[in-house]
Amino acid sequence: MSRLSPERVAQAQEIIGRFPVPRSALVPLVHLCQEQDGYVAEDAMEHVAELIGCTPAEVAGTATFYEMFKFHPVGKYVVSVCTNIACLLLGADELLEHAERALAVRAGATTEDGAITLEDVECIAACTLAPCIQVNYRYFGNQTQDSFDALMAELRAGRLDAEIPPHGLLARVRPHIDPAKWAGTGSAPPPTAERVPGPALTESDGAETQGAETQGRSRRRR
Repeated sequence: MSRLSPERVAQAQEIIGRFPVPRSALVPLVHLCQEQDGYVAEDAMEHVAELIGCTPAEVAGTATFYEMFKFHPVGKYVVSVCTNIACLLLGADELLEHAERALAVRAGATTEDGAITLEDVECIAACTLAPCIQVNYRYFGNQTQDSFDALMAELRAGRLDAEIPPHGLLARVRPHIDPAKWAGTGSAPPPTAERVPGPALTESDGAETQGAETQGRSRRRR
């Protein structure tokens, strides 16, 4: 499956309705694509573009900025080993080498059974837990080679399914917003008028603005 299912199209329409401009829903809709398939497929990005009125290239250009989005199939669990400075000083390189041996894959690859994708990542903002890893973006700090092996065994046995959903599912509880508060319903406050003119002033507008500022300065000097 790559294009959004009818159920997720309905969810997408609800998400779009929360924003005053449909394009503002781009990132939440890409998350919806990844939730469906575990990664973001090209057809799914085309579908998002249709829903919010932009081009597939615009969807891809935004989505590829974020490391969390994957654009090829990954395992049920994405295991990210941080090798930035704090973790590095406390043995992250050795931990990553051990992980590659234990899982029989190199960083960036997926185990033969499709269960685990191993990643070598930069700082994950958990320096006080170094060396730290993430499993589907859930933190597991102060890792050793033994604790890593135990964690992988728990994952494979399914004993952490209540804590760690499959890759792509950020949360099991979806936020709900009262439809009466959706954009365009009239219940939201009116947009704030722009107080500072942008750069797209006409020559005459710029001259008028500059003249007003000059008059203001001369009045203050008096």
